[in-house]
Amino acid sequence: MAEMLEFNNIFQEVKGSMKEGILRLNDQGIIFSNCKMGKVDNIEAWKLTEGIWRRVAQGHGLKLLTRNGRVYKYNGFQESEFQKLSNFFKTHYHLELTKKDLCMKGWNWGKVKFGGQLLSFDIDDQPAFEIPLSNVSQCTTSKNEVTLEFHQNDDTEVSLVEMRFYVPPTQEEGVDPVEAFAQNVLSKADVIQATVDAICVFHELQCLTPRGRYDIRMYLTFLHLHGKSFDYKIPYSTVLHLFLLPHKDQRQMFFVISLDPPIKQGQTHYHFLILLFSKDDDISLTLNLNEELEKRFEGQLTKNMLGSLYEVVSQIMKALVNCKITVPGNFRGYLGDPCITCSYKASSGLLYPLDQGFIYIHKPPIHIRFPEITFVNFARGITTTRFFDLEIETEQGTWYTFSSIQKEEYGKLLDFISAKKINVKNQGLKEGKNLSYHRYADSDEDRRHNAYLEKMKEEGKSRGENASGSSDDSGEEMDESFNPGEEEEDVAEEFDSNASSSPSSNEGDSDREEKEQKHLKKAKMAKDHKDHKKTVKVKKGKDPRAPKKPTSAYLLWLNASQEKIKSDHPGISIMDLSKKAGEIWEGMPQKMQEEWDPKAAGIRKHENAMKEHERNLGKSSKKDKSKKKKVKAKMDKKSIPSRGSSSKSSSGQLSKGFKSKEFMFRREQKWKEEVAE
Repeated sequence: MAEMLEFNNIFQEVKGSMKEGILRLNDQGIIFSNCKMGKVDNIEAWKLTEGIWRRVAQGHGLKLLTRNGRVYKYNGFQESEFQKLSNFFKTHYHLELTKKDLCMKGWNWGKVKFGGQLLSFDIDDQPAFEIPLSNVSQCTTSKNEVTLEFHQNDDTEVSLVEMRFYVPPTQEEGVDPVEAFAQNVLSKADVIQATVDAICVFHELQCLTPRGRYDIRMYLTFLHLHGKSFDYKIPYSTVLHLFLLPHKDQRQMFFVISLDPPIKQGQTHYHFLILLFSKDDDISLTLNLNEELEKRFEGQLTKNMLGSLYEVVSQIMKALVNCKITVPGNFRGYLGDPCITCSYKASSGLLYPLDQGFIYIHKPPIHIRFPEITFVNFARGITTTRFFDLEIETEQGTWYTFSSIQKEEYGKLLDFISAKKINVKNQGLKEGKNLSYHRYADSDEDRRHNAYLEKMKEEGKSRGENASGSSDDSGEEMDESFNPGEEEEDVAEEFDSNASSSPSSNEGDSDREEKEQKHLKKAKMAKDHKDHKKTVKVKKGKDPRAPKKPTSAYLLWLNASQEKIKSDHPGISIMDLSKKAGEIWEGMPQKMQEEWDPKAAGIRKHENAMKEHERNLGKSSKKDKSKKKKVKAKMDKKSIPSRGSSSKSSSGQLSKGFKSKEFMFRREQKWKEEVAE
């Protein structure tokens, strides 16, 4: 009876994930049975070239290399099982099962070895990690770097996306180590490569996502985007949908390609490729089609393509991908457009109601199919009633809120959604011909409760009540302290001679000085505040009394010559007419231009009139200044006490005639205001 070994709870490492199963060894080869999928892998004994025993995260592992370069890894062995496996390999496979431990130093500097389908990074002749080259999806090079991108692993939550290697330069002539490294990777990697020439090439096409301008090469099996910083190779098998959508300005077109899995740029995933075309761009293109391809695409493509750029690109993509192009259906907004202007989060865009779903362009692009929608909800705009929000909930529990939609779009949008038999949570108004958005805007019965909004409303109410309650008590005090320059009897009496004062009390004098300083400070603040107000309000404008400027020589010539220009150039527009007139005037000899100078003699009259006007303004301003000086001198004269009163006044009488600096300052301010008025 043939000898056989069997190991349970063994894990096979496949593309970064572990598949549990049963491993059986016999003299014919090695068989692994997957417990979940039932898949069986069979390795024939004569194909084995090397067996390695090493310590791994889950106990010990067995690594097997075959003649065709494939590598098989099995983990979950016990240390005591090494001797049993080693003897079996010697007896039946004539192989030495060698022990080789992984390097645990954690260095990032070492040597790269290519063996079969593996890239091994070794430190001190011990492998630190290994990369199956079949997992590599893209390999790009720069000056001294090689970048490897990997296929997305849908079976794990976290997967390796990209790895970069620095390759130091060498002294050998004619050998580029970076290119040699890349060629070793590409020879074994699962990278999309072109075996024939591209069917067509489009240069510098504007792309919105990923943003930039790209050269697009279309091959039989994949699409190649070549930009300044990034390259993308998109297999046609990953294309789900094609959309051709007109822009709202009617001058541009969006061509949208839906992808699954998406293309990656670092940590960013792009599920949509959006190209922007101008309707005015035309192209004449010759496709690289042989007789076989012409028969294959007969009725879809011709060798010579002619037409608008967006039509040619979409037609070629439709034929190569073998997928129909979705265009807007019967929906029209209140302005007749097939789309609605709205906002998603902080970005403004366009929402297209299609026959099978909604698509939002462009940041971020969103495609929602009708079967995925649980219900839609019309919500009132928070800031104003001129707009409303459209909320969409999907079966996965995801909410999409498209805000800032004009209220005129409500009736058209409701009719469209009702015709598609989509559940509407809150219509907000009854169906009818005269749809009134204001009736709908007041309906909050079915809206979701916004706790934050209610809290802010309550805080606003309480703040308003506190402000209104305190304004009755403190409002007058605020006004009095803010306008200290106004004349009031209480303030004036404080500095009058009637206020109690004794020559022997120093405390009264010090208190009076402190009060004077306080009031002077307040008066200065009030003055600065008023002066600031005046400077803000005063705005220099045009003098209405100034004489009007006469017509220039060029305008006189243009008025007389524009009919002739129109007859010489029939159908010319106003802008082109002005440009043409300017060119004729500049090319006209100086003598002919001088013929129109006598007709423009009004310019000299205008200059003389302006000088006379400025002289009159100067005289009037001098009169105003002298008038102000006379009034001021008169006021100062009244404020000076007479000599007779001072000679026969007693100490009490002297105090009656005394006026403080503050009192005089306020009187002067009041007089200035009266003069200004």
